[in-house]
Amino acid sequence: MLSKQQQKSKETKAKIFAAAKTILERDGYEKLSLKNICQEAGVSNGSFYHHFKTKDDLLSYYIEEQPEAFHTNFAKTDNIQVIKKNIISVYLNYAHYCETLGVEFMANYYTPKNQSLNPSIRTKRPYPIVTVENYLQKCLDAGVIALPYELEQITTDIRMLVIGNVFEWCLKKGQAPFASNMERSLATYLDGLF
Repeated sequence: MLSKQQQKSKETKAKIFAAAKTILERDGYEKLSLKNICQEAGVSNGSFYHHFKTKDDLLSYYIEEQPEAFHTNFAKTDNIQVIKKNIISVYLNYAHYCETLGVEFMANYYTPKNQSLNPSIRTKRPYPIVTVENYLQKCLDAGVIALPYELEQITTDIRMLVIGNVFEWCLKKGQAPFASNMERSLATYLDGLF
């Protein structure tokens, strides 16, 4: 059970995120400023900085950390098809979470202006990538799979496939078969990998 302080902190984080989501959906990324977020949420700058480093850090927290609640620890397996299925399930979960956040939010999140997406300046990698990378490393260490490329190259390829699927879904204003496109493209890539 959360203490009163922990509950208040959780509520403040949620209020800040709700404000950012409202601004993104209503006005777009251009209007997503610290001042506007704090004003919309009814919190001080200090309160914002207590929970998040930057506005992009705020967005990244919700888009990349929250799906961990649905994460399943994968049991050890020697079955290549199960390994592929497990990897795909991580990204189907991510697609579902994107759908929950909505097309407008995602369309405004995946912009070159959002520097939290830049893998060359990030200090922390997002949940799906870390989960899949750790899982593949375990499979490699156990000798279950062999990879034709470095693990970093493979996670980069997967990240690009995922971003492409999100982009397609956003371009079609949520009318693209998001989950099935994600599953098909990842399965095709993984079938060629091992």
